[in-house]
Amino acid sequence: MERRTALKNMGLAFGYAAATPTLLGLIQSCSNRKILDWTPSFFTKDEGVAIHTLLDIILPKTDTPSATELNLHVFVDKMAKDVLPPEHQDFLRLGMNEFFGKVLAKSEKESLGDLNEENWIPALKTYLKKRPKDVEKAHNKAIESYFMTVEQNGSAVLDNEIAQYSFAHSIRDISVWAYKNSKYVGEEVLAYLPIPGEYVPCESAETLTQGRAWSLS
Repeated sequence: MERRTALKNMGLAFGYAAATPTLLGLIQSCSNRKILDWTPSFFTKDEGVAIHTLLDIILPKTDTPSATELNLHVFVDKMAKDVLPPEHQDFLRLGMNEFFGKVLAKSEKESLGDLNEENWIPALKTYLKKRPKDVEKAHNKAIESYFMTVEQNGSAVLDNEIAQYSFAHSIRDISVWAYKNSKYVGEEVLAYLPIPGEYVPCESAETLTQGRAWSLS
């Protein structure tokens, strides 16, 4: 049942990961590196370009850095290679290939590296749209059945549409989680107090933090 709980809590492709010190350390190590010419270790070069673009669509640069300015593309790649067990790596690739394949076919371009934001945004809007509760429940049940079948038989099949929804939600969930846990966002954007200050018993948390969530860093 641990797998089922993890799937619900952390996104379906990246479901095996939890907010452990090791994983948080991986975020910090990626955030502290200056990536000039990134070569993915889990993704292919074209897949890496696609991940890079998707993350900056999900978390664009505003008054805070974009996802890739904090090297979240590096984190996602390293997490997929070094943290996910083989069955979750296979599941990630399944959803990614379905999602990327559909966008590429619709674009009529030759490779993932040729795609731009205009090609990716419609697919993200479609697959990140809130699903009716009964549909979401059915999708989650199908994915749980997929993993149980893999565990029993070594392989399984999954509906293409479910795989595409799963990948879109997973890449969004893990990128937002990693963004919030990065050193920059933890210390410069969220309410950050590494050393507890004075006790203020009669003031609201809203006032004390200027409406910001507390940092986990």
